[in-house]
Amino acid sequence: MRKILFFTVFTCLVFPAMAQVIEISSPDKNITVRVNTASGKVQYDVLSHQELIISQASAGIHLADITNNGLHYQSHNVSSTTRTITPVVQQKSQHIIEHYNQLTIRFLQHILLEFRVFNEGVAYRFRSDAARELTVLNEEMTLAFNENYKVFYPKEKSFYSHNERAYLPTRLNQLTEQDLASLPLLVQTPKQKIVFTETALHDYPGLWVVGGNNHSLSGVHPKRVKVAQLKPGSDRNQDIKQRYDDIAKQTSKQKKDFPWRIFAISQTDEQLLTNELSFLLANELAIEDPSWIKPGKVAWDWWNANNLYGVDFKAGINTQTYKHYIDFAAEYGIEYIILDEGWYELGDALKIVPDIDLAHLIAYGQSKNVDIILWVIWETVAADLENILAQYADWGVKGIKVDFMQRDDQAMVQYYWRVAKVAADNKLLVNFHGSYKPAGLRRTYPNVITREGVRGLEHNKWADYITSKHNLTLPFIRMLAGPMDYTPGAMVNSQPENFSVSFNRPMSKTTRAHQIALYIVFESPLQMLADSPSNYLANKPSTEFISHIPTVWDETQVLSAKFQDHIITARRSDKAWYIGIMGNEQARTFDLDLNFLSAGRYQLTSMADGINADKYASDIRQDITTVTKQSKFSVTLAPNGGWAARIVPLP
Repeated sequence: MRKILFFTVFTCLVFPAMAQVIEISSPDKNITVRVNTASGKVQYDVLSHQELIISQASAGIHLADITNNGLHYQSHNVSSTTRTITPVVQQKSQHIIEHYNQLTIRFLQHILLEFRVFNEGVAYRFRSDAARELTVLNEEMTLAFNENYKVFYPKEKSFYSHNERAYLPTRLNQLTEQDLASLPLLVQTPKQKIVFTETALHDYPGLWVVGGNNHSLSGVHPKRVKVAQLKPGSDRNQDIKQRYDDIAKQTSKQKKDFPWRIFAISQTDEQLLTNELSFLLANELAIEDPSWIKPGKVAWDWWNANNLYGVDFKAGINTQTYKHYIDFAAEYGIEYIILDEGWYELGDALKIVPDIDLAHLIAYGQSKNVDIILWVIWETVAADLENILAQYADWGVKGIKVDFMQRDDQAMVQYYWRVAKVAADNKLLVNFHGSYKPAGLRRTYPNVITREGVRGLEHNKWADYITSKHNLTLPFIRMLAGPMDYTPGAMVNSQPENFSVSFNRPMSKTTRAHQIALYIVFESPLQMLADSPSNYLANKPSTEFISHIPTVWDETQVLSAKFQDHIITARRSDKAWYIGIMGNEQARTFDLDLNFLSAGRYQLTSMADGINADKYASDIRQDITTVTKQSKFSVTLAPNGGWAARIVPLP
């Protein structure tokens, strides 16, 4: 990671050992954390813009080798850092400003607690500054909110989950210890919104929450897995038969950093869409030369069930079908195709099925500047990971899609990191599916270019709940944690009254223009085209427009946003701007001002809801006009609609 403008002020202060209340504020003084270390416990309050949002929350860590009760204060110091980060894969922008004040509290047990206070939120983590083996019995985390706030809660059935949940609106006092949720989640106060999540998750289990008392949530972790077995007849789904009594056992005799717990705090909904705390607090780059990492778009086979038509071969999992995908990708400048489930004989990730000539497909794709990504089940490759990934790289494969982990206990988190490193050693991209939320790995290993852990478009194959309102929830919560492989791009579109569930002939429950806008609003440096090449070829204006949309950005400006209501996002790539507008179930009109443009004349090409999109959601209209930074106009959206524009400088 290249760093510019590095400036740190470090002040070592001597305080009496009985110090109880320590206060630290954000650089702009709008957020304040008060930490109380009395009685061997750590409690803290968070005030933001004069609103007490968290009151007497607690944090603690319980290690097997610490027999005395509590953490006993020794000293503390404060520091301040300002620097500019240049991400290898620039999800939102080319540069990120990192500016925070830090409080470090040292305890007698060789444990440190760090708070970092940004203008955009608060984070804390524990550290061990003694080089010793550690067994972590539990980490205490009670989020005691000041009032009975509304919470959007991704409720789970168990720790064994793909974390593809809806965000259920409820009140804090309606949640009990039986109400388990994954992260991230959103808490709404009368004046602000707080998204809670974690990052720098490494060699440690993921954090989940349950309901508590007095408007609180409590952190819980999956304990280490002792015995796990595949379910009868399955090559992917496991039964967790037995767990250990601890959550983590770290055997390396090194100092340990535990994950950051993040409170992203916003006074406006727009601020949640540009919050970078998950990235900024992650572990830094571990790849010496990441220049080979290439974001892009992917022609995907599984969602559309290989429904090709107008071709002279039998479509399916065979060489001719994937050559057709390559031809389609080459025609529209799409960088990758993916071979999803079916290309190898399940149980052996090196045994290619007879109907696939993979060597021919790789060579054919390379001749047309289209590379191949392979889907694999995690456990199938786990036992021989190094050899299998080295073989993929030797074949000429450029990435893997690893699926069905459905766990984030310590061993599984370690597996993610192992895959990331081995893939990087072989110059392979990684897309994790059946996965937990992003938690910092993408900064350390930017070849981990996207992941699922999101309730995406694939659910339309078996359910009706992927709505425009759902799409206007994800960016404010899930996307704050990192890229999400939602897999947009449906060409068969319907309004709710016309929607039907079809596993093999799926459709979207939004307009076509809404689907196109997803490519601009939703962030994924590896972005899928989920529908059939035949449907894209039959809708050339829509496909051509999608093909021009980048997957990484030099600049992002959120022009307007309201949670579950609408988003208007403008993003720049080099000198071209793209605007994506997404609406909910209500038809509406937005006023658009192009004053963010530089001086000069531009050609604006837009894809808008057609006049009949309220009934026939695939109705779409393309317009081309000349604009300047003084241009202002109105945009009308159908119910569940959208609008997308490409703005290119004119000579």
